[in-house]
Amino acid sequence: MTFPRRFALAWVLSAIGLMAQAQTYPTRSVSLVVPNPPGGLVDTSARLVAEPLGRALGQSVVVENKPGGSGNLAYQTVARANKDGYTVLVSYSGYHVANPILMDKLPWELKDLTPIGLITVATNVIAVHPSVPANTLKEFIAYVKQNPGKLNYASQGNGSVSHIGTEIFKQQTGIQMTHVPYKGSGQAIQDVLAGQVQVFITTPPSVMGHVLNGKLKALAVTGKSRHPQLPQVPTVAEAGLPQFELESWVALYVPAGTPAPVIQKLSQDVKKSMEAPETRQRAEQAGVEPRYLAPADMTKLLDKEIASWTQAIKAAQIKLD
Repeated sequence: MTFPRRFALAWVLSAIGLMAQAQTYPTRSVSLVVPNPPGGLVDTSARLVAEPLGRALGQSVVVENKPGGSGNLAYQTVARANKDGYTVLVSYSGYHVANPILMDKLPWELKDLTPIGLITVATNVIAVHPSVPANTLKEFIAYVKQNPGKLNYASQGNGSVSHIGTEIFKQQTGIQMTHVPYKGSGQAIQDVLAGQVQVFITTPPSVMGHVLNGKLKALAVTGKSRHPQLPQVPTVAEAGLPQFELESWVALYVPAGTPAPVIQKLSQDVKKSMEAPETRQRAEQAGVEPRYLAPADMTKLLDKEIASWTQAIKAAQIKLD
């Protein structure tokens, strides 16, 4: 037998083995690898889907937090894992879209991962300190145009969704504000409350309590619909800026090369899990919106976001420290 024939036979046998595994999948627990510490949007989303997904699969689903390296540790772990559907990445747009644009050398590539589907979306809130003499988004934009560079805006760090999203907002409105990066939301919120920085575009949980008690003003939410816990705050479209939208989304991925039947089963069971009434109720309490997208639609969303973010990052000359 020649080498090519032996190679072909080995490939066929390997393919048969993968298909057999796919037909019996899953036979053991599934790990959801989260590139963030406990708490926050990604971890919350992972825990929302874990329990109902475990019931649908008939196996336990375990959330494994693996923070580090701006998310790249978790990405590397999943990209190099066995292609069998037992190691699943749960990550958000900030890492998945921004890291390949902002970082020259990554221990993974986009082609190393295949989407299972979108699971949750969180809108953002355009919040300002009460000292800013504007009560609507139109008034705010007009004020900043009259006072270019006078206001500072906070972000959760260079290259974060709040950083890139605010730069897109600036580019679309033609305003000028100075960026003040922080390491996370905690210190950023304290400085916004103190008036040291005046603007913060971030997810609702970070600012909701301060808006409700009057310590901050919410000018608009940046998603498709109003936030259920901030029903008085209009969307950016309602406030007169329909072209701007900023949502932080969370999706599931498996290593590229995972058998199609495994991907199909995971995707179908994730859809069933996220559409369950109890999941939707828990999501609303957590301040996130369950929104499923199938793998093909997830790929289209990625392509759209990558194009938009690449343009914004280059225009703003954003670089990581």
